[in-house]
Amino acid sequence: MLVANSDTHIPATMRAAVYRGQGQIRVETVPTPAIGPGELLVRVESCGICHTDLKKVEYDLLPPPRIFGHETAGVVAAVGEGVTEYVPGDHVVVFHHVPCQQCFYCRKKLYAQCPVYKKVGVTAGFEPAGGGFAEYVRVMDWIVRRGVIRVPEGVSFDRACFVEPVNTCLKAVEALRIEPGEVICVLGQGPIGLLFTMLARHTGAMVTSTDLIARRRELAVRMGATACWDPRETDVAAEIARLTEGRGADAVVVAASGADIVQSAFACSRPGARILLFSQTSNRERIEVSGADICVGERIVLGSYSASIDLQEESARLVFSGVLPVEELISHRLPLGEISRAINMALHPDGGSMKIIIQPQRRAA
Repeated sequence: MLVANSDTHIPATMRAAVYRGQGQIRVETVPTPAIGPGELLVRVESCGICHTDLKKVEYDLLPPPRIFGHETAGVVAAVGEGVTEYVPGDHVVVFHHVPCQQCFYCRKKLYAQCPVYKKVGVTAGFEPAGGGFAEYVRVMDWIVRRGVIRVPEGVSFDRACFVEPVNTCLKAVEALRIEPGEVICVLGQGPIGLLFTMLARHTGAMVTSTDLIARRRELAVRMGATACWDPRETDVAAEIARLTEGRGADAVVVAASGADIVQSAFACSRPGARILLFSQTSNRERIEVSGADICVGERIVLGSYSASIDLQEESARLVFSGVLPVEELISHRLPLGEISRAINMALHPDGGSMKIIIQPQRRAA
């Protein structure tokens, strides 16, 4: 049994951006997902482009066909039998992974390693892959129970779709255990790096940062960074040493990929510093650092990946309340028909591009 608004027409087919392999994404007509007991059908209003989706497309990390997109906000279009917590018309944010909260890894709070977490529970068709780059998504029952958040009245879908990426960054910031007054360096000031700058500043730390693009450096300072340098023109390690009586940063976040960026993290950090790798999500990426920089320098190297169910409420509060001015990061709002252009801009950013939001219900002009 499926329940929908009496004034809501759910089409038999819909448009979706289908990944066909070798970096190719095409907007196609596909069946609108059918839902079963305990599930939701959500009409997607906004879906942010995430760096992990970009890597999956650029490096062909997963076999096609798939429909990507997981920073999803939209409207409940229909509910399956047994669903009582949500009704058609509710505005929601949808997480595409939630853990079982019972296994070994969940007991250790390593939720991203949980076998249930690794199952994607939101799809627009084909092998589940998030599905937000489509007009509708099917939200499976275990996600409905623990991975859906209502969006308050007055909060835009564009802002709401930041809840998932903010959660992933907040999880990493908590792993770093930043203390007020510490000096933090965030390498890379793309959308994720800027979220790290906001969150680290929110802890009371002094935040420094780097980026190659002038517009992003300007945004970093506006979002709370004490300084943001172009590493091609500035000796970042020397500048941080100047701010720290010669020691180096207490913690470094590697929020971008690139040759030698991890080595740069070591260079600008002090002995005993924490270094967090966040953007190294492809198994093709290799890192070479001095063993002595870790062992003799007593540095701690951390990895952090994906979201934490424990932080859903806090990440939603930070976004919905406006404590984090996330909408200032949006540079483009594009219809689904321009997905190829959007992916290309995100893969090859310039001074005019930052966070790109896909709006599947919008038609190209």
